[in-house]
Parts: sequence; structure tokens; C-alpha cells
Amino acid sequence: MSQKTDQQFEHVINVCKDIFIKKMKDYGTAWRILRPSSMTDQIFIKAQRIRSIETKGVTMVDEGVRSEFIGIINYAAMAIIQLENGPSDQPEMDDNKALQLYLDNIYRAKNLMSDKNHDYDEAWRHMRISSFTDLILMKLHRTKQIEDNQGKTIISEGIDANYLDIINYAIFAMIQLDFPESQPPKE
Repeated sequence: MSQKTDQQFEHVINVCKDIFIKKMKDYGTAWRILRPSSMTDQIFIKAQRIRSIETKGVTMVDEGVRSEFIGIINYAAMAIIQLENGPSDQPEMDDNKALQLYLDNIYRAKNLMSDKNHDYDEAWRHMRISSFTDLILMKLHRTKQIEDNQGKTIISEGIDANYLDIINYAIFAMIQLDFPESQPPKE
């Protein structure tokens, strides 16, 4: 991974982590009550809103796509926690433990991205943000299918791998939003 990519990835992680911590202060870990399928649906709503804004070119709610990508990153990291720990009827989790689990998953995604980046030679830098949105939606449809199959796959990666890819696609989009020089030239 190039130093530039590493620095930009860390920038996005810090933005998302800051939001995660602040929301944890406001709401605690109430998200721990959600089943993984509900997490998938929450991420889907955010990705669908991004696609709607990209298609319509206008938003009626005073939040743009950037905040939705942050939400996708954070919910996908939380969804992996839910996959590994299961939902809880008593949703309170120690803040430090929740943050550590969150960061563990974010850095799992980063390590995956670093490995793939090596093989793909940062091809994502030549992609459009709208393509990341579509790829996230595709991964969500795959995840829903796997969930409908009670987590069983024949040849495909599992749900956690889809969430990790979703984190990375959303981070790539955030890098392009926060560092416009990273965007591909307009056609």
C-alpha cells in the first residue's frame, strides 16, 4: 500500500471512529440489540439513499452522501461484531470493548484492502464513486441471499467477507470525496 493510500485510509478511519465514539456517548451501544440481518437492512437503506441522490442529483434532507458512507462504514463494522457475538437483549457493552472490537474490524478491512491493493495496483483510484455505491448494493444483495440461506454458501465467501468489502468500498468513496485529486478524470 502506498504511503498516500495509508494516510488517506487513516484519515477516513479517524473521521468514522470520531462519529462512532460520539454516537456511543449519545446512544450507548443500543445497536447491540440488532440482529445481523437488521444491520444489513440499515446499511442497505444508506446505500440506497446514496444511489438515489446520485441518480436525482438533489437531496431533500440536509445530509449528503458523505455522512451516509460514514454510516455504512460504521454499521458494517458493527455488523461484524454482531455476527461474531450475536445480538443481545441487554445491549449495553463497555465503551472501551465496543471501540476495540470496532477498530479490530476496521483494521481487518484495512489489511484486506492492503493485500488486494497490492494485487489490483490501486485500480479503485480510477473508479467512480457511483461504482462504489453499486458494488456496495450488490454486496448487500449477496449478503441478504446468504442470510436467507441461514449463512450457508456453496462456493462463496461468507457474510463477514462481504461486510469487509463494503467497508473498503465505502472508504474508497470517502477518500475520493475528501481528497478530490483522487477522483478519476471526468469523461
